[in-house]
Amino acid sequence: MPLTTAPDTLTTSKSILRLLLPHHRTTDATDAPAEAFPRQLRAISAFVRAGAPVHFTLPGFPCKSPNPAKVLGHLPDQGERLSLRFLDSLCEATERIYSPGARVTICSDGHVFADLIRVPDGHIDAYADELRVLIDQLGLERLSVFDLRDVLGDLPNDMKRAHVHDCYAPTVDALRAEVRADDHVLSLYRGITRFLVEDTADFPGTRSALQRECRRRAYGVIQRSRAWGDLITEHHPGAVRLSIHPQPTGAAKFGIRLLDAPDAWTTPWHSAALRRTDGTWTLMPRARAAREGRLVHRAGRPSHFEQGDDREVRAPSSPR
Repeated sequence: MPLTTAPDTLTTSKSILRLLLPHHRTTDATDAPAEAFPRQLRAISAFVRAGAPVHFTLPGFPCKSPNPAKVLGHLPDQGERLSLRFLDSLCEATERIYSPGARVTICSDGHVFADLIRVPDGHIDAYADELRVLIDQLGLERLSVFDLRDVLGDLPNDMKRAHVHDCYAPTVDALRAEVRADDHVLSLYRGITRFLVEDTADFPGTRSALQRECRRRAYGVIQRSRAWGDLITEHHPGAVRLSIHPQPTGAAKFGIRLLDAPDAWTTPWHSAALRRTDGTWTLMPRARAAREGRLVHRAGRPSHFEQGDDREVRAPSSPR
């Protein structure tokens, strides 16, 4: 459907979207102009016409991977800290060209998937609580966190998951048909399967048995992801939907890369942050980062790695 809106509104909306384009997380071979994203332009234009802050929702920041070869622990670290600052910087840049600015609601989805990704609910609560602390400490007033506790309160987590699944999830048969017919859904299914295999640190069976189990669980993850997305839309209608997964040009969701990484799938919660000698940052599995840099602690916890000499160092505890 072609985009139709007032010229000034459209010009401003394109300018806002262009701030995101350099960070588009996609597997497409070439970059695309703002005009190639009519759904996002329509959503942004609705806020611009109303003179309201542009509202982005980003499902993600669920919890750390349970595989200790990939991450430094179960709490947010420098990878999340840098990612939160990045999201706030996009809102700040928006404010420079559109005075109402923008805000991002991080839809932390760990409890939605906990049983499928084999992470304790207590670790997920601790992770989401620490995200809120970091946002407050870093003064990132344009960011907020939304999770199942905001929707279903103090219900047991198993009941929350069952409610979301029963009310919103598509059937496995429907997803299997999509995987067979849609290359993007197939890529998503394969990517999630790979993550589930990589995140499993203590599987007692054979490699082939693990892969079969992870393929089964991947369908569950996609079911819950669709369900969580529909719930987010219900609670945040009209918001511009971002995604941490690669998305093709023109899709309903805009894939966004939070930090530099060797592939389009790596996230801060599946990796550790490494500061290169030139001052730039990248993400990689903890085991590899440990070979390339020295461990840095912040406030008594492992934070990230830095290239340089082999001494273990401690960063200041104050947020910077």
